[in-house]
Amino acid sequence: MTIPFTKYQATGNDFILIDNRSGKIKLSKEQIVKACDRKFGIGADGLILIEPSPTSDFKVNYYNSDGSQSLCGNGSRAAVHFAAHLALLKNTTVFDAYDGKHEAALINPETIRLRMSDVSTVQSLGEDLFLNTGSPHVIRFVKEIRNYPVYEEGKSIRYSEAFKPGGTNVNFVELLPNHTIYVRTYERGVENETLSCGTGVTAAALAASRKGYTSPISIKTLGGDLSVEFKTGRCLKALWSYN
Repeated sequence: MTIPFTKYQATGNDFILIDNRSGKIKLSKEQIVKACDRKFGIGADGLILIEPSPTSDFKVNYYNSDGSQSLCGNGSRAAVHFAAHLALLKNTTVFDAYDGKHEAALINPETIRLRMSDVSTVQSLGEDLFLNTGSPHVIRFVKEIRNYPVYEEGKSIRYSEAFKPGGTNVNFVELLPNHTIYVRTYERGVENETLSCGTGVTAAALAASRKGYTSPISIKTLGGDLSVEFKTGRCLKALWSYN
């Protein structure tokens, strides 16, 4: 069976996108893993199926490169852009994702604004923080982030007893001047550092608010620059956009 696909990248996170509005494409975990393999497949951090939804414009069915599922912020941006090409939206949209409904806006051909789910709890783990922005994230503030051993430390935390059995994503954050942060992320499901992580930078921005940083927070990643806006109250409400 031949399956047409489109390859996207969003600040360095790359994805295989497939139009599955017909519902005829059924992929096994093994097929997803093979497609995402960078040596024997197409190569990607994740695979996304655009599918019909009875209550929204479309559904984003996201799979990590190991076949597991979660919310993916960068993947959602790519999906919105792809859905626009499929004529599923013009400027704004509501779509279904792993953690529920999300609103998004196509600001221009290169910028997507995405509303994240509210975050009700930020947990302290010693000097680290833990919060869920659709996917679980540990935040650790560090210095000299460009030289930090992200893979080794991230893997150690991801597979630690505290986060079994599901594990967690791990973000290392350096505080910079002018409400700017630099974020590097070890992603579960990819099991490596990625060039960017949408749910991770959202978590990092909200964590930085605990350090006195205010909205909007500018974010630097290995894959490019992003911006996160948020409101604080009983819940943390995040809205972020990036090119």
